[in-house]
Amino acid sequence: MISFDRFTLDNGLRVIVHNDPSTPLVSVNLLYNVGSKHEDSNRTGFAHLFEHLMFGGSVNVPSYDDPIERASGENNAFTSSDITNYYITLPKQNIETAFWLESDRMLSLAFSQQSLDVQKSVVVEEFNQRYLNQPYGDVWLLLRPLAYKVHPYRWPTIGKEPAHITDATLDEVKAFFFKHYAPNNAILCVAGDCSVAQIEELANKWFGSIPRRDVSPMVLPKEPAQEAQRRLEVKRNVPFDSIYIAYHMCHKLHPDYATTDLISDILANGKSSRLFQSLVKRQNLFSSIDAFITGDIDEGLFVITGRPADGVNLLQAEEAIYSELGSLVDELVENYELHKVLNRFESTFTFGLTSTTEKAMNLCYNELLGDADLLNRTVEIYRRISPQDIQRVARSLFRKENSSVLHYYAEQDRQ
Repeated sequence: MISFDRFTLDNGLRVIVHNDPSTPLVSVNLLYNVGSKHEDSNRTGFAHLFEHLMFGGSVNVPSYDDPIERASGENNAFTSSDITNYYITLPKQNIETAFWLESDRMLSLAFSQQSLDVQKSVVVEEFNQRYLNQPYGDVWLLLRPLAYKVHPYRWPTIGKEPAHITDATLDEVKAFFFKHYAPNNAILCVAGDCSVAQIEELANKWFGSIPRRDVSPMVLPKEPAQEAQRRLEVKRNVPFDSIYIAYHMCHKLHPDYATTDLISDILANGKSSRLFQSLVKRQNLFSSIDAFITGDIDEGLFVITGRPADGVNLLQAEEAIYSELGSLVDELVENYELHKVLNRFESTFTFGLTSTTEKAMNLCYNELLGDADLLNRTVEIYRRISPQDIQRVARSLFRKENSSVLHYYAEQDRQ
């Protein structure tokens, strides 16, 4: 059980405090409710661009990293389809440094054409290196628009294409910042050896004067139910053929989300999992195979990806995957297998919350979902899953008309 207190400033900033006197460190996590799904379809990649811009200096602090280093701290950030998250870990004596830095860049960045051009170049280079010039790098540029036709999950966090970043103007970037980077669109969590009174004083001192901004709730289009299987074949300069199958799944707060997540563990979590044991070890049909969920807040994807063994073509590989999925549809999971997977999930989940940084991140994220205390109820939710739940969800999930299939061929003669 992770205990916490929370309060909200007059400007709408939600603040969570988790007291942990066992550590000399304090983690300060600031989550903004903005991800790639909040972008204009003609200006994608902005949320990720801001992950870089936020470290380029704010209105009163020309360098973000120097004060962190002098305070013996570490910091980083990440962007997803749903959120952008910034975090700092530093000695508790230097906690005010984090409040000073985060509040100043929430107030305003030091917008300049030079800074924007530098970060645009960095992001475009990342786009080229990770997505265009790397083997299998363009998979999500292909698979997402194959699976999604309406919802903005149809492009990855990096964006649709580099031109959306290179063509971005300073005015467009400023408008995006003031639309999304606001106290009333953020959640702050402080975890470590700190008191609620201390954090309330610091929050009011550093964030309290930042004005609320006009953050209009975005009404995102709901992806319609898929009525027929979609297929795509591409040929690339890669060493091996690969297959990707994406099934539409429920949203994060749906009662079946945990069951769907557990199905991915039954299929592909570790070498004792079904797909590895059957398709890799016993039948030698794959050299590697995996199954995972994208974990999105809105309706996400259940993805299966694999590389067939030598002499196995992609159509054979695809049928082998369907056969394994059919066993979940046709037969109840044995209790011992379900308990094994549940025990592993609980162990991994609990171990993942040992650091103050992970606690702060997860408290912020669950608060965004509706209640930070959801974090404390997660294991209980998973423990209630039955073999009948697994079968029921598998039957709904693993329908061919609900799938999008990408055959990714190496540039060689097809078998």
